[in-house]
Amino acid sequence: MGRTLRPTGKVLPEHARAHNRSLVLQALFHQGPSSRADLARSTGLTRVTVSDLVSVLISEGLVAELGVRPEGRVGKPATLVGMRTEEFQVVAVDLADDASLRGAVMTLTGAVVARRTVSLDGRTGDAAVGVLEDLCRELLAAADRPVVGVGIGSPGVIDASGVVVQAPNRGWYDLPLADLLAERLGVPVQVANDANTHALGEYTYGGATGAGLMVVTVGQGLGAGIVLDGALVRGRAHAAGEIGHVTVVDDRDVRAGDPEPRPCACGRAGCLETLLSLPALRRATAGRTPQESDAVLASVGRKLGVALAPVVSALNLAEVLLSGPPELLDGALRVEALATLRARTLPLLGQDLVLRMGSLDEDGALSGAAALVLSGQLGVT
Repeated sequence: MGRTLRPTGKVLPEHARAHNRSLVLQALFHQGPSSRADLARSTGLTRVTVSDLVSVLISEGLVAELGVRPEGRVGKPATLVGMRTEEFQVVAVDLADDASLRGAVMTLTGAVVARRTVSLDGRTGDAAVGVLEDLCRELLAAADRPVVGVGIGSPGVIDASGVVVQAPNRGWYDLPLADLLAERLGVPVQVANDANTHALGEYTYGGATGAGLMVVTVGQGLGAGIVLDGALVRGRAHAAGEIGHVTVVDDRDVRAGDPEPRPCACGRAGCLETLLSLPALRRATAGRTPQESDAVLASVGRKLGVALAPVVSALNLAEVLLSGPPELLDGALRVEALATLRARTLPLLGQDLVLRMGSLDEDGALSGAAALVLSGQLGVT
């Protein structure tokens, strides 16, 4: 008569083992060096299971014994084990910018080892994939430790297997980007929406709260990543956070004095992305005085606040972070967006809402791409 809340499919032994392995690696990653007894207590696994998993991880080179921990108690002192985070690296790539692709070689803890940037020169479709592949090869060559995998934050709607369902600004549709690059590069590749990866980066490395977080990314297009209660929100069609294609300009706005709605890459007109993207903001502020630019940016900020108010209210968000050039976002646009949000939401929700620039600056999406690899290859979230 009712619906089950959880899938009831059979759980195979290898699934349980992978889950337990993930628990041990997560504990070591977040808590640091621990004894096998410590790991058993923190994960809820038996000591026998933990000892078995630690032995396998040591044989794989992911974990090492670090010596005996000094004890003040009578009895045999415990041997500490730790994750060898400095002995492995990841390649992270951010595709959000409208003019160039940025990439980095990073440690597992998010430190940047090497950087590379390449220009797109307006290329889309297969040509853009070629530029991306060349950048990944250059970064892999720059790594001085074994590379666990490649993480890529891309604009567009991307499913759980790394297929770019649609990224109109890149000219990509139903493109199996993760599998394609993994085959060509010979290493595992994880691909996710760039706004989602930025939200993961801010949550994993940037100290943002996971209770209710939205990261709005302004690049070639506009998107948002949402983390609620420590989990990334993906949505029914992997399209949660696609606020860029909410219509914010229509005939009524034109009659009230707004410009005619501009056509959007999605095929409609008047989408928020046609106002709030790097090309749109640069076009709107070109040749204007600082005062005129501030007025234009404030107008865009009001549109952003109008679009976000229902989302903030429905999800009870605590933080909204902006990612993009601070000279365009961190001024009249941000101030007006926050004022509009507070004016259009319940005071209980709006009065404590934080709207700020991301703490990781341009490395937010790169850190999130690194977190994708940690999750996809090591099960560390």
